[in-house]
Amino acid sequence: MLPSPLWCIVSLAWILSLPAKSWQAGYLGERALPTLLPDDIALLVNTPDPVKNIDPHNPKSHLSKILIPRPPDTDNNTQVRQYLVKTLKDLNWHVEEDAFEGDTPYGKKKFTNVIATKDPKATRRVILSAHFDSKFFPTFPENQFVGATDSAAPCAMMLDLAEALNPMLERRIQRVKDEELDDDDDLDDMTLQLVFFDGEEAFKDWTDTDSIYGARHLAERWASTYVQQHQKRRLLAQIETELSTVEHFILLDLLGADLPRLRSYFVDTAWMFDGLIDAEKRLGESGAFAFGDSQSMAPGKWRSYFQPRGQMQWNYGYIGDDHVPFLKRGVPILHLIAEPFPHVWHKLSDNADALDVPTMRRWNLLLRVFMSERSEDVPVAQRSVSELVSFPLSVDFT
Repeated sequence: MLPSPLWCIVSLAWILSLPAKSWQAGYLGERALPTLLPDDIALLVNTPDPVKNIDPHNPKSHLSKILIPRPPDTDNNTQVRQYLVKTLKDLNWHVEEDAFEGDTPYGKKKFTNVIATKDPKATRRVILSAHFDSKFFPTFPENQFVGATDSAAPCAMMLDLAEALNPMLERRIQRVKDEELDDDDDLDDMTLQLVFFDGEEAFKDWTDTDSIYGARHLAERWASTYVQQHQKRRLLAQIETELSTVEHFILLDLLGADLPRLRSYFVDTAWMFDGLIDAEKRLGESGAFAFGDSQSMAPGKWRSYFQPRGQMQWNYGYIGDDHVPFLKRGVPILHLIAEPFPHVWHKLSDNADALDVPTMRRWNLLLRVFMSERSEDVPVAQRSVSELVSFPLSVDFT
């Protein structure tokens, strides 16, 4: 992600230079997220064990398999990519390896994004993403950098989510088949897609050409790949691209250290940010965050990770990351990144010692509940076409 200073203040002139916001992305508008029943939440909290997949001391955990130096175009990067692919294929996800070459300050390098889709036949997608590469350093000992928060832990959380939600997602696919949904059931025709980007990190200095290699490639590819018209897509334009079928794009980065602070960057996904706050509150008050002998996450003692949206919160700034090529093409973005960055950012100390197991466990629970509720959402109200195609230019004071 873009180095310090953290904020990239976006000028009004720059915003006006962007293409009009596609009403094909997020076209159903804001949602009222249904809340899971207590029994459902209890099942998600406990099944599977929310620690096993993110335990850095367990050599069989997802995290341990990823927590190695893994710059693009290296044997370690290939090893991690193959682990991601095998894990998701074993869960019966459709997995695509998006391979390409890119020009870097060190010559041409090979990159491969991993794209896992639970139901490739669905007409719409909610994307949860992170980068799986680690930053390249040319010399020892810096070349042993493993990027625990950046972004091994987020990738392990995504694999945990895939395992936890897999039974629910498979039941959903079967229900759609059994009920033979008609044209009024657009909301049911949506799937979860996990994208693991390669080449997020700059090889030298963060620039428009030396950064987010995988994201730039995939956004361009999807924007120029046309898909077959579907009878359910009556609200969409006559000609669709792969990009226009993305309902929302959620990006995880710099997570896993204790006491992160996150904020909402974009007006059009603020309702999702509020949904995360609501899910966090329900889980915290239920005692689900309590872990071991620590009292810091007990009911009444835990602290929110999210900065509530309020007056004087600006939405003209963002942190450069893998979402930017999609943002510029009109895809609604929810960027979940710790800000300020963890103090170990781009240091050798961003290793297993930088991670906090209770915090990662809490992220697993929060993602399980939020993404479960997000997959069953319903429209709040039908928006006008003028609202759907306009790019938000005003400051959010809500």
